[in-house]
Amino acid sequence: MIRNKQPNGEIVLDLTGPDGNAFALMGHAMNFAKQLGYSKLAIDGIIEEMKLDDYEHLVQTFDKYFGQFVILER
Repeated sequence: MIRNKQPNGEIVLDLTGPDGNAFALMGHAMNFAKQLGYSKLAIDGIIEEMKLDDYEHLVQTFDKYFGQFVILER
């Protein structure tokens, strides 16, 4: 599929590609949280929450914290 270029500043992560890997999502979460000025304690809490359950929970947790900045595509 070909889609039109999205406006600058929009961050899209394709969950069907390498960015959808659980470890990649946790890495993105750490990077975004640092850029947003979260404390180390807050970042560790987010990562721990992401790891509490299955992959779907990890994705939902990522979306909960970063969904306003990042679009996840399936």
